[in-house]
Amino acid sequence: MSKQKKLSHLDETGDATMVDVSQKQATSRRAEASCTILLNATSYDIVQNNKAKKGNVLEVARIAGIMAAKKTAELIPLCHQINLSNVAIDFKLSESEKSIHVSASTATTDKTGVEMESLVATSIASLTVYDMLKAVDKNIRITNIVLNFKDGGRSGTFIRKKSSSHKL
Repeated sequence: MSKQKKLSHLDETGDATMVDVSQKQATSRRAEASCTILLNATSYDIVQNNKAKKGNVLEVARIAGIMAAKKTAELIPLCHQINLSNVAIDFKLSESEKSIHVSASTATTDKTGVEMESLVATSIASLTVYDMLKAVDKNIRITNIVLNFKDGGRSGTFIRKKSSSHKL
């Protein structure tokens, strides 16, 4: 059995704590997260042909994702505030699956990573798509929110394997 890693947000007594990064050096850090949004034919058509009454669904979701990345420390209690140097949200539509693949990438030069910012951006962008389409499709499913890549910092580079799964 492998040696279990210590959870960084718990102190020696098990209480929640913010990690002290004061002695760390600022380095370049990048991350990418993604998810898939499954739609019905009507909502997919609305997105594909930009017919939503509330405006361009993907552009509103892009702005929401960028704003969310910048607010991550306000949403996730033990996250540090970091200066983001870039946030990009991309969408790929799949006609055959009636789905939208959402991808968020973030970058910074700071003392801690940007994984949470990418995950929050992906989540909020996809929830914004739901909000804009819920009047015509309450069965929208947001699936597979995952970290695909991170680079920088002490733990180095992480790249999700294509067939990565977790045992429950």
